This record gives sequence, structure tokens and C-alpha cells, in this order.
Amino acid sequence: MSGSLPGRVRIREVGPRDGFQNEPETVPTADKIRLIDLLGRTGLDRIEVTSFVRADVVPQLADAAAVLAGIDLPEHVEATVLVPNLRGLDTALVYRDRFQRVGGFLSATETHNQRNVRRSVAESLSELRQVLDRARGAGLAAGVVISVSFGCPYEGRVEPERVLSLAAELAGAGAQEIGFADTTGMANPVQVRDFFSAAREALDPRVEVAAHFHNTRGSGLANVLAALEAGCDSFESSFGEIGGCPVPPGATGNIATEDLVSMLHEMGIETGIDLDALLGATRALAQVLGRPLGSHTLVAGPVIWGP
Repeated sequence: MSGSLPGRVRIREVGPRDGFQNEPETVPTADKIRLIDLLGRTGLDRIEVTSFVRADVVPQLADAAAVLAGIDLPEHVEATVLVPNLRGLDTALVYRDRFQRVGGFLSATETHNQRNVRRSVAESLSELRQVLDRARGAGLAAGVVISVSFGCPYEGRVEPERVLSLAAELAGAGAQEIGFADTTGMANPVQVRDFFSAAREALDPRVEVAAHFHNTRGSGLANVLAALEAGCDSFESSFGEIGGCPVPPGATGNIATEDLVSMLHEMGIETGIDLDALLGATRALAQVLGRPLGSHTLVAGPVIWGP
């Protein structure tokens, strides 16, 4: 390995938002609440629980207010709400006492941003500055994920300088965390290692740098290892490997949280997560969705050493 590995990693669960929004069948609100509560008792300390988006655009998340009202998370678990714009933030702030963090997003390329939110990158960046300012004024923590940070299905390879320039502007606008997303699974480990090494040098060390990998082409965990070697110690993942980008075809799910946790534990890296409890939540998810999930650890079980 080319670098020392962190002794502990922070895992940000995004399945209840990023995962559910891609499901073709509506997941009942009561099931969402039950699954989020199960996740909250696994040792995770942050869960992206929902998003305030237009119901006609993402009908799966039309129950955002009901989900927030119904969940019962332990005090140490931070609930995150994704907001697409100022209108979404204003709606979310009505329920301010039910969550602690706001997440925003934009794409690194013009084509993906236009197809995702129907606006230019500059327009998204301008509104995100206002979102971050208003979120801070409401006493909320705030972060932003940059989609297609490594490769875009429409524009091809994305230059790191372009992504890091956006990240610097977001950090300057008050983003406390910036996630770099391989939205359609186009990144490779060498590219990832070089990128996160550059990101650590380019950004203020007070800004949390997070990685968000998809397993579209089977390289998700390999990319995790490369990011770890470059010093990244914060990762977003989704239980059951559910999710994916709804814009381009074939963009399958995020890396499975339980696969990530299993690998890290076998490497001697702490997460604070009870893998058995996490697998219990994923089994419950499989029952709710009524289909097999992409998680390898769910099928094979945790590694057991011995005769």
C-alpha cells in the first residue's frame, strides 16, 4: 500500500434517501420509519433520512414530513435532510427540530447538472451559497456533494482541477463537508488515489472530505481502499447496495454499507458500527422490497475465522 490507513472511518448512511428514491415501487412510510430506526441502532452516527423535493419529480420522497415526524433516533445519531434548492430548505425548516444537518448537491459537469436539476452549474452554485448561508443561520450543519466528480456519462472524464475549484468555492461559502461522488461508477483506484491526495492539499483541513462511490462496474470497494490510502476517512454508502443516479441508464447502486463495514473491520479499521445489527436492518430492507439485494455480506455473512 502506498500510504498509511486511518484507524477509524466515519460512515454516512444514505440509503433512506439516495436508495429509496430509485425504487420503482412506493415504499410505505411506516416501513421507511422502521428501517431508519433500525439503522439508528447499529452504531451509525449520521443517516440521510429524506429529501424535500417536488413530489411530482420524486414521488418516492413525497412523505418527507411524515418520515421526519415518525422516526425515533438515538440522541447521538445526526439526521440529515437533502434539499435541492432554497424552496426545499424553506420547507424543511418547518421541521427544524427533527433534523440536525442539511445536504446540498450539484454536478461537476454542465450536461449532468442540466439533466439532473435543469440549471447550469453556475446557477446551482449561486443558489447553494444562499442555502448554506440560510442553513448556518438556522443553526444547522451543512455539506454539499459534487456529483460526477470523476467521470460523466455525457462529457467523459472530469478534470480534477474543475472539481476542486467547485469544492473550494463551496468551502468558502460555508460548506463544512464536501463529498465527491462517483455517481455512475466510472472511477478507477489510481484516479481516486490521486484525486483525494490532491483534495487534501487543496482544501482547508477543517472541511470534512467524503467519498461517495457507486458499484456500477464492481470497483466500489477498490476505490474505497484507494481513497483510504490517500487519507480519506469519511464515506457515504447505502445499506443493501440500493440507490443509483436516476438520470443516466444503468447507474446502479451505491456501495453496500455492510460490505464497506465488513471490509474495514477485517482491515482493523474501526467504524463504531455493529455489523450484525446492520445486517439485521438490511434483511428487513430485503423483506420490505421483496427482492434480492446487491450486498455480498448479506449473502455470505460476516467473515468467521477458525476451523
